[in-house]
Amino acid sequence: MSKSMKWVALAATLLSSPSYGAEPVRRIAVYVQPFYESGRTSGERPRVAVGAQFNDLLSSNKREDILAARDRILSAPGYVTPMTMIALAIRLYDVGLRDDSVFWFYVAKDRYIVMSEVLDVKTPQLGLADEAARNFATLAGPVINGYAFCDLSQQKSQHATAVAWVEANPYQTMFLANAPALPGNRADNAKRAIANAKERAAKESAYFDDPKNVEMHYATRKRNEVDVKFCWK
Repeated sequence: MSKSMKWVALAATLLSSPSYGAEPVRRIAVYVQPFYESGRTSGERPRVAVGAQFNDLLSSNKREDILAARDRILSAPGYVTPMTMIALAIRLYDVGLRDDSVFWFYVAKDRYIVMSEVLDVKTPQLGLADEAARNFATLAGPVINGYAFCDLSQQKSQHATAVAWVEANPYQTMFLANAPALPGNRADNAKRAIANAKERAAKESAYFDDPKNVEMHYATRKRNEVDVKFCWK
């Protein structure tokens, strides 16, 4: 198995950890300072600090407010940060819109990865955002992927659609003159990064074209009671 295939296998099976217990996971409890802090109970509003125009909507426990935040992002996505999109994905999961949550989690992840191949995220200017994005993915990813991989065909479609959205809606912050960039032409680097994102999605899809990998995937989930946790209706 190639290195890339091993990565895909790991990404698909790490979410099978039984750490959440065999109970349905109905909300995502994460703490990523200074951007997000979940409520201590399901009824308590989270503290959200990802952008003034989104904070109140995303901290609401009303589904219509979370959808309003999503629609606001869709109306003008150019400068919306990946952290905002991950916060949206978390809140969509919390209010039961888990398919939307998967899509926006993949959009946020790939928007950030593309950005990291254009901008120098290790500079002091971007270091906090880099750490936060990684923490969001590490903490929220197992839950969102836990649901996403309930249905492999749907997960494949969601991932491909998310990559296409990222390509069609480039993150304009990558092209700001005051944003520290990696060597090379920014537009060329962004184009290359999108190609890399498409390749990752294709490799993930190809991994699950093998019936043996599909069988192993579902067997692992069953053994660890993952479906009980994430595939509830």
